[in-house]
Amino acid sequence: MTTTMGRRQPRMRSTRRSRREARTGILLVLPAAVMLLIFFAAPLVQMVWISFHDWPLLGTPTWIGLENYLTMFDDASFVQSLAFTGLYTVILVPVLLILGMALALLVRVRRRGVGVFRTIFFAPVVIGFSLAAYIWIYLLDPRVGLFDQLLKTLGITSAAGYWLANPELALLSAVVMVVWKSVGFGMLLLLTGLLAIPDELTDAARIDRAGPVQTFRYITLPLLRRPIALTLVFSAVASVLAFEQFYLLTGGGPEGQTTTVVMEIFRVGFNNFQLGLASAMSIFLMAILVLISAIQLGILRDKHDTE
Repeated sequence: MTTTMGRRQPRMRSTRRSRREARTGILLVLPAAVMLLIFFAAPLVQMVWISFHDWPLLGTPTWIGLENYLTMFDDASFVQSLAFTGLYTVILVPVLLILGMALALLVRVRRRGVGVFRTIFFAPVVIGFSLAAYIWIYLLDPRVGLFDQLLKTLGITSAAGYWLANPELALLSAVVMVVWKSVGFGMLLLLTGLLAIPDELTDAARIDRAGPVQTFRYITLPLLRRPIALTLVFSAVASVLAFEQFYLLTGGGPEGQTTTVVMEIFRVGFNNFQLGLASAMSIFLMAILVLISAIQLGILRDKHDTE
């Protein structure tokens, strides 16, 4: 009897300790859960509800079912904004990945002054998109902008280039600006992955007479699957949600040819006061983002993750 009681006491103490730890964990997570519920889950549910209504900014909402989801595909402006956003994403994401990888490889080796270059490459990331856009508006100004002055000095052109008035040049200008602004973040993610690769692996490859290209292809690249996946997801999501750069650089012009999906949702919701249609567009955009992220993470997932 005494032996049985002695065995039960440690078990009871362990159970009580586990319950205390569980309550402590719940209390620590509770503030974040409440914030998530208030600022994400509740607005999302409300947006889904609004998307099934004809919901004017002022007036009585009317239930219309799936009509908003069918109407948005008949809107030529929305379809054009989808096509432009897709083109912008397809161009920008590979450029950010390739340049981010190149910069990460460049500053990977620890040598004198490498910290300065890391800081220089990462510095534009801390600048807000609004400030970056205004800087580039000044640089691209046909009267006093640095780019036109440089092209004239080099003899490449003698006339001022209206960079933001032409759809192709406006897209190119936005891509260059975003690359300058964001490539440092991709560099940081990939550099973290590079520094985590054990030196023994590269040393072994060198002993086996593997060249730099072979080492990068068969050792470095496979071990960077997760950082690459993270970089691609962040870049793709940011590209699909592009707003400030085009809103400030071009205002969506000329003739709406540089209007992104988020700009179109903003126009429909706050200029045309069609909150139901804008909500349906937002739900559709969120579904696209989830699909893009799932595809990218699925393609770049390690085989060991599924075992």
